[in-house]
Amino acid sequence: MAKQAKPTVYPYIPNSVPAAREAMLKAIKVQSVEELYADIPESIRFRGKLNLPEPILSEAGLVRHIEGILAKNTSTREMLSFLGAGCYQHHVPAVCDEINSRGEFLTAYAGDPYEDHGRFQALFEYESMMGELLNMDVVNVPNYDGFQAAATALLMAGRITGRSKVLLCGTISADKLSKIRDYVQAQLEIGMLEYAPETGLMNLADLKAKISGQTAAVFFENPAYPGFLEIQAAEIAQIAHENGALCVVAVEPISLGVINPPVEYGADIACGDIQSLGIHMLYGGGHGGFIATRDDPKFVLEFPSRLFGVTSTKVEGEYGFGDVAYERTSFALREEGKEWVGTASALWGITAGVYLALMGPQGMLEIGERILQRTEYAVRKLKKIPGLKIRFDGIHFREFVVDFNESGKTVKYIQSKLLEKGIFGGKDLSGEFPELGQCALFAVTEIHSQADIDRLAASLQEVLK
Repeated sequence: MAKQAKPTVYPYIPNSVPAAREAMLKAIKVQSVEELYADIPESIRFRGKLNLPEPILSEAGLVRHIEGILAKNTSTREMLSFLGAGCYQHHVPAVCDEINSRGEFLTAYAGDPYEDHGRFQALFEYESMMGELLNMDVVNVPNYDGFQAAATALLMAGRITGRSKVLLCGTISADKLSKIRDYVQAQLEIGMLEYAPETGLMNLADLKAKISGQTAAVFFENPAYPGFLEIQAAEIAQIAHENGALCVVAVEPISLGVINPPVEYGADIACGDIQSLGIHMLYGGGHGGFIATRDDPKFVLEFPSRLFGVTSTKVEGEYGFGDVAYERTSFALREEGKEWVGTASALWGITAGVYLALMGPQGMLEIGERILQRTEYAVRKLKKIPGLKIRFDGIHFREFVVDFNESGKTVKYIQSKLLEKGIFGGKDLSGEFPELGQCALFAVTEIHSQADIDRLAASLQEVLK
């Protein structure tokens, strides 16, 4: 008879101790863990062995193994990066990491906190500063990311208007569109709007033809996904309102030191992602979504996520911070809530609040100007290179589309050659926007120096020879 393998006891997984497992199984009155999976059909169970290393029981051994895996990555520390398309390399002040790693914030991300010394106030301050930046009255505690914020804003519009259709501008990214479709498909029908080939701006004639009495909202991004500013924003909002629809705008918060917030040109709901506000790029993490509206009960009561407010206490000069209209949330109602919202991003709200407090109005103005200047410099520099041109005329903030069609080379080839020169080129758009052909989306932020942009231009000129 084969000798039975001795159970592995992991020093960092307390419940792997056999006695602890047996006690837990006894408490729930089952003989083995297998009984817990009895409802899963045998046909879809995996009975093989996962391709995993043998257990690493020492801390030193585990650290060495993980560091070996991470060492395979090539990051923006080693490479000059012009990638963006939703996740950006901005400067993260050290104080942002210092504050968000404090125990009272790091462990108290949700629900009933484990240790909570000031979390509600910190998030209230974040909401207040975001409200000032957006010139809106109400801002939520962050949900998962900007994609979810956009989808939630559209669902809110559907509930507020009682209508079942939304119109989205065709320059939206494929990833964001996919997320919105998945999120709203049970309640809203999505219609796509055409954009002008030369400018990328929304086709207003197409909007007027497609909007109807069933349209809950018209949605666009400003800056748009390809980086240009939608200068027809006020006209879009007016057309929406004339037809009883709401105007929902996704905006980049770091642009708001130099660009008017959506409410100034007629938006009813503003939304977006806070990753640019003091948060590192984290392999799919590091995102948080914001939604903002005016202080109107018909809007406020449709927020599914938490809102923190301030109130005076019985002690003069002291204030308390807590939930506003908590009963409307899924935390209070669960399956009866308007929408389920997770709590994984509250820590990033605190981080963004630290960033906004550190920057202040003057800092946001200066960083916005710096990004605009660097973007314009890059556009003018690259325009001079034979074999490429810049798509979509107009003002660009942080991103712009480079057209390589005349060069006869593919974006994939150009990216590979730039990698050899230590540069991450722009995101390939040929799959997302086949009508553009061989185009790529390049991003420039405040971290890029003139020398960095000159290096990119010289490298592209050499690749395109």
